[in-house]
Amino acid sequence: MDTDKCNNSMMNWDRLISDKRFGLEEYHDPSQSRSDFQRDFDRMVFSSPFRRLQNKTQVFPLPGSIFVHNRLTHSLEVSSVGKSMANQVSDKLTKKYHSEPWVRKLNDLGDIVAAACLCHDLGNPPFGHYGEKAISTFFSEGEGISLKEHLSDTQWSDLINFEGNANSFRLLTHQFKGRRPGGFAMTYTTLASIIKYPYTSAHAGTKGKFGFFTSEWDHYIKIADELGIISLSDDRSTFVRHPLVYLVEAADDICYQVMDIEDAHKLKILSTSEVMDLLTSFFDTEKQAHVNEVMQRVDDPNEKVAYLRSKVIGQLVNACAQIFVDNEDLILSGKMSGSLIDNLPQPLHSGYRKCSQTAWAKIYRAQDVVDIELAGNQIITYLMHRLLDAVMHPDKNSSKLLLYKVPFQYDTEAPTLYGKVQSVLDHISAMTDVYALDLFRKLNGLSLPAV
Repeated sequence: MDTDKCNNSMMNWDRLISDKRFGLEEYHDPSQSRSDFQRDFDRMVFSSPFRRLQNKTQVFPLPGSIFVHNRLTHSLEVSSVGKSMANQVSDKLTKKYHSEPWVRKLNDLGDIVAAACLCHDLGNPPFGHYGEKAISTFFSEGEGISLKEHLSDTQWSDLINFEGNANSFRLLTHQFKGRRPGGFAMTYTTLASIIKYPYTSAHAGTKGKFGFFTSEWDHYIKIADELGIISLSDDRSTFVRHPLVYLVEAADDICYQVMDIEDAHKLKILSTSEVMDLLTSFFDTEKQAHVNEVMQRVDDPNEKVAYLRSKVIGQLVNACAQIFVDNEDLILSGKMSGSLIDNLPQPLHSGYRKCSQTAWAKIYRAQDVVDIELAGNQIITYLMHRLLDAVMHPDKNSSKLLLYKVPFQYDTEAPTLYGKVQSVLDHISAMTDVYALDLFRKLNGLSLPAV
């Protein structure tokens, strides 16, 4: 592989869009009626990890009588928004590059981004971002700190900064026991499009964000070399983003920010007037007059909010697609400053900021949300304790019983300590909220099978 090509000052679309499959590089069947990127999308829809997202917390507790978003519905909406945005970009870039021999590759942008959006949350543990934090602090503050002296600096950094994004990449590319090489054997471009933070945990910083664990570092390098993604360091530990990451990120940002506001309205955390003020702030005076006129024909508060939400998302999609096209050269050279959302024009930027500020002040600190955080921390910390003890001391009777419950694909007998720890993290991060709670109860003798 000619890795020097990754040091070019500008990436190019012909190379960035590749349907080569990770782990199945030599296989290609041109007779398929679907493109390889469409097959990526379908593969995710029918996968077990994707289905499990229906029982994983997005922000609010899993629904009772009022339905709010879970990880599955969130991912589906992100995929829909991402595809719309990417199709707009594709139309604009196709006109720009109409004379290039590879221009037809741009027609696949919508399918690539749609598939990547489905994948982006696959690695998140139960209980949302609180689950990630519970795993990290188990090692940085809890009993897991005793393992530090037995691990390399990079391995330890992976654990104290446990990241759902990096875990998604592992889930998609790692060859678990009994599985085929290449994990899900996704296309190189789809895989690259989910890496929001294309660097190792050594560069995680105060936010603790990174894109791949030490165990999958060489996987990302292989993908970057194939696609011509620019490396930023001699040790190949940092890269620029694949351009389509900007679209996946924007779709995610739009959906969680706007939909969290709508969910908070359904749960009566925010009043109808508060939500209408927030969502109308995205529009200029002329558009505000139009949406207000439409809303006068509707009496149902939920319907009014749903209408405003759809209008806001449409405005944000159009704006982000245009920002991407306007900044294409900066994106291809790895010099883009901030995200697409960061570069929104007014009044979209101020509207988004108001929603964000309200979410932090009134939603993410709501009583039910905090209760989930507290419970999730307790459950995951306990499961980490019991499962790590079992893989470290497999000959104990209690360990043997518990290890019977660990799926075969997770290598609890890995030859290294890091591998054993990862087998526990693989198992826990795959759990749904309901399964984690049920296992916690059983291990504490609070639940027994029905007889």
